[in-house]
Amino acid sequence: MTARRTIGALLLAAVLALTGCGRDEGGGGDGAAQQSAAITEGPATGEITVWAMGTEGELLPKLAEAFQKDNPDATVKVTAVPWDGAHDKIATAIAGRQTPDVSLIGTTWMGEFAGGGGLDPVPADLFKAEDFFEGAWGTVVVDGTAYAMPWYTDTRVLYYRKDLAAKAGVEAPTTWEELKTFAKALQEQGGAKYGINLQPSGPGTWQTTVPFVWQAGGSLVDDPAKPAAYTLDTPQWRQALEFQKSFYDEKLSQAAALQPGETETKFAKGELGSFFSGPWHVGLLKDQGATDDQIGLAVVPKDQTGTSFVGGGNLAVFKDAKNRDGAWKFVQWLSRPETQQTWYDTSKDLPAAKAAWEGGSLASDPMLGVFNTQLEDAKAPPAVATWEQVAAVIDSEAEKVFKGASSATDATKAIQSQASSIGLGA
Repeated sequence: MTARRTIGALLLAAVLALTGCGRDEGGGGDGAAQQSAAITEGPATGEITVWAMGTEGELLPKLAEAFQKDNPDATVKVTAVPWDGAHDKIATAIAGRQTPDVSLIGTTWMGEFAGGGGLDPVPADLFKAEDFFEGAWGTVVVDGTAYAMPWYTDTRVLYYRKDLAAKAGVEAPTTWEELKTFAKALQEQGGAKYGINLQPSGPGTWQTTVPFVWQAGGSLVDDPAKPAAYTLDTPQWRQALEFQKSFYDEKLSQAAALQPGETETKFAKGELGSFFSGPWHVGLLKDQGATDDQIGLAVVPKDQTGTSFVGGGNLAVFKDAKNRDGAWKFVQWLSRPETQQTWYDTSKDLPAAKAAWEGGSLASDPMLGVFNTQLEDAKAPPAVATWEQVAAVIDSEAEKVFKGASSATDATKAIQSQASSIGLGA
């Protein structure tokens, strides 16, 4: 994965060096917030080409039909792109200046593509940051400039077996100390084989560890708005690693990574008492036979804070868009609360716009209410070009700690050293 990201970044950097004189400089740079030219008034016109990944790519054409009714002289052409090839496809398109008008961009890719000059800054006065969840808006801002619209979002909350918790006589935990007691109770009195599952190894381990860092009061960079350096060798990082390791040492969490699908089946069978995950897991658990009476949700427990991870997808317009005006009008239409409510009903993607949660099923579903609450305290990794390389380092060094092959002190020094060598990128 790291090699693939590096190849994409080198490809992008090389072509921008060759074509810099022909492209308006818009990415990265001096840190001053930038805005591109305002869009015109009136309906959109012309063909608007869009790349969207996964389920979004399959479902978006249907939603776009409503936009075309409101804008009869515009046509939206959506191309579905597999997630596993999307990063390199976008990097290649930017390098060759053969992009679509709009694309879904993974939140951790924003630093690379915006910092490299491939994305159009958000036009003046098109969006207001306060209309979106703070964590979601933070994923579109690179070096002080917004380069996209937060389209959908997700965050991680605690899933737990309500029936096992009731049997054990415990309620959802609100602090780190209570989380440990809760996991023990689900295991010893509730009957679960493991009280909780915390990912111990493999790609994405950082998504479990980093929220613990935030909760301990730590950070990933010196200034999230305009980062100048990684800050990964701190007491909070060591505290987070040691806290997570304690669950494996006390056999509250399985020390070997679960295989795909095991979380759902073990939870449904009552073998697993709890885990952290996003909104998609509600449906997956029900598919395995878990019922509403068994599935409990709670915001993440606190140490210094109750901060969770925020992810999702952003919609960006490329610098080389052929129909820039129509593209931003389509993106703006997708940001409307009523459109986001319809999109949730269609895709189950959680809206990034706060007003969308005020009506329809989003307002009435108690499970969704937990995610809404958690989104008020959720963060994303820094929008820098090298984050995924650094994340892979965290995965590797954290695994050594959890297996007892390294101390938290040695691990944080190694993580910081490698991150400093990698740098922040463009």
